[in-house]
Amino acid sequence: MVRMLRPLTRAVTYTRWLHLAVATVWPTLWLFIEEALWTQVTAAVLLGLAGLVPATRVVEGFQARLLLTGRRQDGESADIVTTPSATWADRGRTVVWLEARLCLGWVVTHLTVQLPLLAVDLLTTGLGFGPAADGFVTVEENHWWHAVLAPVPLALSLVVVVWSGHLATALAGQLLGPSRAERMAALEERTEQLLERTRIARELHDSIGHALTVAVVQAGAARAAGDPAFTDRALSAIEETGRTALEDLERVLGVLRESGKPVSGRPTLADADRLLDSARASGAKVDAEVTGPVDSVPGPVSREGYRILQEALTNVLRHAGAVPVSVRVHAGDGTLVLAIRNPLPAAIPGPGRGSGLRGIRERAALLGGRARTGPDEGDWQVHVELPLS
Repeated sequence: MVRMLRPLTRAVTYTRWLHLAVATVWPTLWLFIEEALWTQVTAAVLLGLAGLVPATRVVEGFQARLLLTGRRQDGESADIVTTPSATWADRGRTVVWLEARLCLGWVVTHLTVQLPLLAVDLLTTGLGFGPAADGFVTVEENHWWHAVLAPVPLALSLVVVVWSGHLATALAGQLLGPSRAERMAALEERTEQLLERTRIARELHDSIGHALTVAVVQAGAARAAGDPAFTDRALSAIEETGRTALEDLERVLGVLRESGKPVSGRPTLADADRLLDSARASGAKVDAEVTGPVDSVPGPVSREGYRILQEALTNVLRHAGAVPVSVRVHAGDGTLVLAIRNPLPAAIPGPGRGSGLRGIRERAALLGGRARTGPDEGDWQVHVELPLS
C-alpha cells in the first residue's frame, strides 16, 4: 500500500499533470470563444506547423526536462535533448510529440475535472440530495450506496494523474530524445574522451614512472657506493630527471584544465639522448645506435617512439638493474624500428602483465604497427615496428 501511494507524495507527479494541462490552455480558451469542431482541428494544424520550426524542440525539451523529469539533465546523451531539430526526421518527431501531448492533455484534464465532479454527485445523491455538479455522467435517483461509491472516482482521478505522467515521460523520451545520428555523435565524443584519458594516463605512467625508477635506482646506488663524487652525480641525475617529469606533469595538467588546448611540447626521438644519459647515469651500460633520418620522422610516430623507448628503459632499470642494454633505432624503408635488448632479469614479466608492456603494444597498434616483448635467445627484448606513412 505504501509503495502504491508513494507517487502521490512526489512533486514530479503533479508537474507532469501540469505539463499536460498547459498544452490544452489556449485551445480551451479558443473553444470557449467559438464552440466548433474546426477550432480543435485548427489547433492541431497550428501545432503541427510549429513542430516544423527547429527551435520548437529546444522549447519543448526544456519544458519536458523541468516538468516531466523534475531535474535538469546535461549533455547531448540525455534522455531528452534541448538542441534544435537538425533533420526532417527530428521535425517529424517533434510534430508527433506536440499532437500526442495535446490529445493526451485533453483526455487527462477532462478526466481529472469530471471524475471529482462525479464523486460529488454520488455523495450528494447518496445523502438524499440532488446532483450538485454538472458532470459528464448524470447520477439519477437517490440511493444510500452512492455515497459508498463516491471515493472510487477520486481514486481513479489519482490513477489517471500518475499513469498519464508516466506515459508522457515515456513518449518524451522517444520523441524528444536524441536521434540515431545524435546518439552516434555522443558516443563518438565519449569515445574520444575515453581515449584521451587513456592517453593521458599512459603519458603520466611513462613519464612519472621513469622518473621514480631512476630516482630509486640512483639513490640506492649512491647509498651503496659511499662515494661523495658518485653521490653528487646521482643527485644531479635525480634532479634532472625530476625536473623533466615535472615539466611533463605540468603539460598534462594543462591539457586537463583546458580541454580545448592543443597538445604541444611532447618529447620526440630527437630528445632520446636524455633518456639514454639518464639510463647510463643509473648504472646501465647502454650501447645505442641510431641510423636513418630520425629527425624527419612524423611527429606522432616520433612522440610515441620516444615513450616506447622510455618505457623499455624504465623496465630495464626496474627489473634488471645496472645491466648492459642494446638500443637500436632505425628509420628507413617507410618504417621506424625500435629494438631494445638486455640480459634476462631474475623475475621475468609474463606476457600481458603490467601496464607498461601493455602500453607499448597499445601505442604500436594505434599507429598501425606491431610490438613484440618477451624473452629471446637469453635476452629480454622489446621490438617495435611503426609505419612512417
